[in-house]
Amino acid sequence: MKRIRLFGMRSDREEILRVLQRAGCVEIDEPSDLEGAAWQGLSRPDDRALNEAREASAAALAALGILKKYAPAKGGLLKARPVISERELFDEEAYRAALDTAHKLVEAEQHITGLNAEMSKVKSQKMALAPWLGLDLPLETASTREVTIRLGTVPGKVVMEELLSALKGVTDLVQLTEISADQNAHYLFFACHKAAEEAADQVLKDYGFSLASLKGWTGTARENDRKLDETLAELERELEAAKAGIADQKGAREALERCADRAAQEVRREEAKSRLRDTETAFFLEGWAPAESLDVLRQKLEPFGCAFQAEDPTEEDYPSVPVKLKNNALTRPLNMVTEMYSLPAYNGIDPNPLMAPFFILFYGIMMADMGYGLLMMLASVFVLKKARPKGGMHNFFALLGLCGISTFVMGALTGGFFGDFIPQLLKVINPESQFVWFWKPLFTPLDNTLQILVGSMVLGFVQINAGMLISFVKKLKEGQYMDALWEEATWWVVFVGAGLAILGVTPLVLALGGILVVAGPVVTNKGFGKITGIFGSLYNHVTGYFGDILSYSRLMALMLAGSVIAQVFNTLGAIPGNVVIFVIISMAGNALNFALNLLGCYVHDLRLQCLEYFGKFYQDGGKPFRPLEINTKFVDIQE
Repeated sequence: MKRIRLFGMRSDREEILRVLQRAGCVEIDEPSDLEGAAWQGLSRPDDRALNEAREASAAALAALGILKKYAPAKGGLLKARPVISERELFDEEAYRAALDTAHKLVEAEQHITGLNAEMSKVKSQKMALAPWLGLDLPLETASTREVTIRLGTVPGKVVMEELLSALKGVTDLVQLTEISADQNAHYLFFACHKAAEEAADQVLKDYGFSLASLKGWTGTARENDRKLDETLAELERELEAAKAGIADQKGAREALERCADRAAQEVRREEAKSRLRDTETAFFLEGWAPAESLDVLRQKLEPFGCAFQAEDPTEEDYPSVPVKLKNNALTRPLNMVTEMYSLPAYNGIDPNPLMAPFFILFYGIMMADMGYGLLMMLASVFVLKKARPKGGMHNFFALLGLCGISTFVMGALTGGFFGDFIPQLLKVINPESQFVWFWKPLFTPLDNTLQILVGSMVLGFVQINAGMLISFVKKLKEGQYMDALWEEATWWVVFVGAGLAILGVTPLVLALGGILVVAGPVVTNKGFGKITGIFGSLYNHVTGYFGDILSYSRLMALMLAGSVIAQVFNTLGAIPGNVVIFVIISMAGNALNFALNLLGCYVHDLRLQCLEYFGKFYQDGGKPFRPLEINTKFVDIQE
């Protein structure tokens, strides 16, 4: 990475930002070291354009959500995105027209929301009137000078005979009529002469009487209910018309998707612009660009007459320098693994080329089935060709294909094709049949379990030593010669010596290794630490290496588990002796086994890389490189 600084004319600012976005190789950062009188005249650009771009993006995305709700698009998840030119994406007339459509759809959705709210209100009013539909009196009927009239309720647990009896016990000048009742309340019409009102009120109070809230209604409850039905029907017609109006705009979906992608580019550019510094006539930009992009960048900026500077970052800058991994077709899919863990520090090592052979090989060892590998390869090719995914999804399916090749090869070496599907199928068809592969499997999980276990740990030993070698070379380049000697070199001597001693060649090399193990803490530590350091070094390294190597036994364990599960389901399917039943049971079981292993092998493979392997040399903590670029969600740009 190179730190770049650029001064340009403010009149060229917008066009320069567009050029940088098309180039896609510059991450614009907040300027550093803007202290001193010379920088006092600089200010941030106006953010009005950024707010407008965000509003446009929100409107376009909201409009697409509205169309998805009222006029769902046909097509599956693997539908490829349309390919358009950059000129079509940035067509201003089409962009403005699509924005107008988006605003209309948002307004239509707001209208629908209002209609739904009004319908809810009308339905609530109908529910409030429902208990009074049996009342023939107008709801606005009021008390007279001689008679008090009320509409109200008492709790549903009240026994009406008791209430009527209580009222009759205090006065005969009262009438209480039950209009309707439900489990919660009794709905009552109450009429009483003024002379008996006080006594009757006390009885009603004792029984929990409360006035009904029916103010504002005129006419009977049934008349008002009919009017509400008419209003509700009109609202429903208006609602359906509004929904149909939105559905009629389904042809604008592609234009809205382009609009959303265009707005997203505007937002990114305006966000980058907010990190610039302006004067009345010029602007200042600071950021990062890959070293290999500088020539192209200078060429694109040449017409603007900018003052351009590029320099290497200092060691103090390393924590903030963005990291961009350099990949080829084999290592690029491993980006998803590295990014899931953590990018390497700027002064660290790109782990992808060092990890790719091990990751792909180990996955194939654990899955080890031709049928599963074939499915993985077909799924990878199908999705990559049909859907043309980008970014992390592309890396996922590309890695799936590479691991599928490894799985197929290891399956061929072990003779597995959906477990023992073919031999079992032939026995169901003809119990006397004997199936033999055109080649002899190198080993099988059930017959050569011990050999596979030993081989797994040998592979682990190889990978751990590869990590040690990487660390050794890194330390030598950084001038850490003593660390390289007492850590990696010492234990290589021990490993070689142990091997020679086991083979009966000579114990001298192992003795030399032991001397170096003891000498390391004595030379590097002080005081009593020389003694404790010896025991600490022996314990940590011996148990550490032993535990790390033992972790690779999972290669054998998953290979064995997958093979056994597949064979169990094939055996269960063969018991009835019917081909159709066999195929159904076998395929169902293998589908489950495949799904479990697909995830399980990935997790265990990831653990071996991130803990056992990366622990020997990897320095993480890198900041991802996020350049100002054209990055679309709904369409692909034709290159």
